[in-house]
Amino acid sequence: MIRGLHAMFYSSQDNELRAFLRDKLGFNGTDVGGGWLIFDTPEADIGVHPTDGKEVASGTADISFYCDDIHETMRELQSRGVEFTQEVEDHGYGLVTHFKVPGGFAVQLYEPKYEK
Repeated sequence: MIRGLHAMFYSSQDNELRAFLRDKLGFNGTDVGGGWLIFDTPEADIGVHPTDGKEVASGTADISFYCDDIHETMRELQSRGVEFTQEVEDHGYGLVTHFKVPGGFAVQLYEPKYEK
């Protein structure tokens, strides 16, 4: 039935964001016409988090990337020009940082502590 997950960024810098996903994060894309690239990602999962609306409003969706070694992944991405907005923090479920993405996004990168 369902065989994958499609995520969407809405960006005022769409061409720059497509180039970032292709050139900096290394995702392969399929040109579906008009410059639109649909990127393949290695795998996906979905979490559902409770909220009382104080920190994050109900109805909010979030995109994160995860890796096996956050420090090595950060070094690799920084060598490609990716700018991180904070040091790595332990959030219990994993080691977490964020990086800038064209269009005003800060995207989470984490190394999960739970088994994948």
